[in-house]
Amino acid sequence: MKFLDEATISVQSGDGGKGCVSFRREAFIPRGGPDGGDGGRGGHVVLKSTSSHYTLFDFRFKKHFKAENGAHGQGTNKTGKNGKDLVIEVPPGTLVKDAATEAVLKDFSRPNETHTIAEGGTGGRGNSRFKSSTNRSPRYAQPGKPGQTLSLKLELKLIADVGIIGMPNAGKSTLISTISSAQPKIGDYPFTTLIPNLGVVQTDWGEPFVVADMPGLIEGAHEGTGLGIQFLRHIERTRILIHMIDGTAIEPDDPTASYTIVNRELEQYSEALAAKPQIVVVNKLDVPGIKAAAGRFEAVLKPIKVFQISALTRQGIADLLYDIRKMLDELNDIRQG
Repeated sequence: MKFLDEATISVQSGDGGKGCVSFRREAFIPRGGPDGGDGGRGGHVVLKSTSSHYTLFDFRFKKHFKAENGAHGQGTNKTGKNGKDLVIEVPPGTLVKDAATEAVLKDFSRPNETHTIAEGGTGGRGNSRFKSSTNRSPRYAQPGKPGQTLSLKLELKLIADVGIIGMPNAGKSTLISTISSAQPKIGDYPFTTLIPNLGVVQTDWGEPFVVADMPGLIEGAHEGTGLGIQFLRHIERTRILIHMIDGTAIEPDDPTASYTIVNRELEQYSEALAAKPQIVVVNKLDVPGIKAAAGRFEAVLKPIKVFQISALTRQGIADLLYDIRKMLDELNDIRQG
């Protein structure tokens, strides 16, 4: 399945049905009065978030959606049937914007939320509504009101507790495959991760948490260089970040160069994103000589705590997971307090 995290669609609610012009015609009733019924309401367009969808793939080909029109009124004061509402399902994490103004109309942050994005037109009133002492035989009725037409921009922001960031080939995909059941594509070449991957991590210390790994960030990512800018929105909802450093790429003269580049890109994209709590991890401890390089990195970064791990051999993974769980619990305590 192709990962799709942006889509533009048009939606149209149903038109209201026409009111009816009708008069009673019954045997032995010489003066039948007006009995035209009202038109039915047009169907609403309703957006609903559901966990059965993970991407916006369904909107790749179908881009136009219209709810059912209301039925016209009938004689004997019969009201037309309301148009059926149209429910459009989106994945949790979908941000709905007006495509013309970029105004945010709805942010689906949880599953099973609903939002009426376009209301159906009201039905027209039948001629029986206009009977009065001065107008006993009204011969007119109202047309139904038209439905609303909107152009919507859908943006998906994945919902995860932890986002794994770093330069390309830092080992982000290897880590998520090690600590969860996710099976991302892994290779020894730039931009192995072409789409965000989600994994659920279960520990012995509390509730499971969701981790997402992002395509690697390189210098200029906030301006569109590389792949990272396409997916930075997905870590805006995360609560903490794991900042992975490729131990084999630590420069002797400037050990924190890649760390600085990635943080600069986060800050230039969003100050709120740059302010998220980070757990710093030097990976690839299984490679000879990396222990010394990691030590140089850690010495420059003091007093920030640095984890040294091997995502491949699981060295240091248990301590890392414990610290992640502890930080998530502390953030929960702050939010609940």
